[in-house]
Amino acid sequence: MTVGIRALLAALVIVAVSAASALFIGYRTGVLAGQRGIDVATTGDISTLFDDAGAGGTRLVDLALQKLESAYYKPVDPQTPVAGEVGALRGYLHSKHVAAASFPASSAANVLSYAQAHYSGKLGPHGDADLTDAALRGIMASVKDPYTVYLSPREIQGLNESLDGGNFGGIGVYIYQLKDGRIVVQPIEAMPAFRAGMKPGEVVDTVDGKAVKGLPLDRVEEMIRGESGTSVRLTTHPYNGKGGERSYAIVREIIHVPTVRAKMEDGLDYIRLSDFGTTSGEEVRKALLDGQAKGAKGYILDLRDNGGGLLDAAVQISSLFVPQGTIVSTIRRDGTSTSEEALGTAIPGLHPLVILVNKYTASASEITSGALQDYHLATLIGTRTFGKGVVQSIYPLPDNGALKITTARYVTPLGRDIQHHGIVPDIVIDQDADPSLIDTPADKQLAAAKARLHSLLR
Repeated sequence: MTVGIRALLAALVIVAVSAASALFIGYRTGVLAGQRGIDVATTGDISTLFDDAGAGGTRLVDLALQKLESAYYKPVDPQTPVAGEVGALRGYLHSKHVAAASFPASSAANVLSYAQAHYSGKLGPHGDADLTDAALRGIMASVKDPYTVYLSPREIQGLNESLDGGNFGGIGVYIYQLKDGRIVVQPIEAMPAFRAGMKPGEVVDTVDGKAVKGLPLDRVEEMIRGESGTSVRLTTHPYNGKGGERSYAIVREIIHVPTVRAKMEDGLDYIRLSDFGTTSGEEVRKALLDGQAKGAKGYILDLRDNGGGLLDAAVQISSLFVPQGTIVSTIRRDGTSTSEEALGTAIPGLHPLVILVNKYTASASEITSGALQDYHLATLIGTRTFGKGVVQSIYPLPDNGALKITTARYVTPLGRDIQHHGIVPDIVIDQDADPSLIDTPADKQLAAAKARLHSLLR
């Protein structure tokens, strides 16, 4: 296991999303209204379950089955994962034009073994590995939980990079995938895409001549990412459809993307947080202290389109405002509860405070929003949040991949269950979730936040 993967898996965790999960590529990315999550609140180690680092596919599926049945936050019928495995193998073989595949009624390991013996030769040199991948994904997908998944070694590497905020070749944009498959970008000030003239909310049509609509987000990431000093060509059009095609040739650079963008305006400290990464707690703390030093009279924490990240980061950021008490509680299948308490690092004088939220505010963002609302430390403005109130744990596998399994649900300090419910703002202001509107004169939610703070300051 590489040091990077070990750091990720031993790390605090990832509090997932399905709305706007933040991943890096020399830029941070997210998924709007998709079902891709990287939210984990705890990690685990199942190294004691495998004999050696060269465990084969059948051993991997056995491990996946054992861990799913023991750790998933709801009871799992033993036949469900096997049925999921069979369905996934049939689907994969069908996609490779291997028709009418059949499997014996057997254990998960025997099903895969049968598939490899009878069909691997029709799939090329990587047939065994491809069938193992399909089997693992089918087992994990069988519980129909979008956050319970198998992560391949490549996916684990990308997840590690996303949370560490690593430095690599990119163009300096936030990138989101909409539910209809469109890829939307938002350039970051002073970075290559911004300098090339890219505007917020542009929809990417092609990357180096290849259409990207509907492609998996990680595939688009790979296409845009590259060695520093090389060029990538993108064609785009405005999110609102007004205006023609735009074309960019952007030279990649080594980029470290901050999670915070902050500014002072009319005596108000505006802090926009893109995700909850390893550096986010310290970035928010510095932005708040800088605002105080400049004489801020009120504070806005913008969590719109923020799909989560690390649980530790949510606790750290919440603790900047909450002097003491529970930030969030997690409840496991057996009913046991664990509470994350404020760290005692609150900064005095951070009021009045408004938190901006929308339907893509998820997971770690909901932990922070819910805690500050429960303690009456902030006014929430915007629209109902996404409603992601379950927690995942990551368990490493000997192939350097991992299992991400929903192991618990979380509730706010007052016991509110967020899963599928979300958090209702104190002041509801409807606004299209168009990234190009944020922090512009057309941003009604931000205007309402400023008006609320000025009314409290009178």
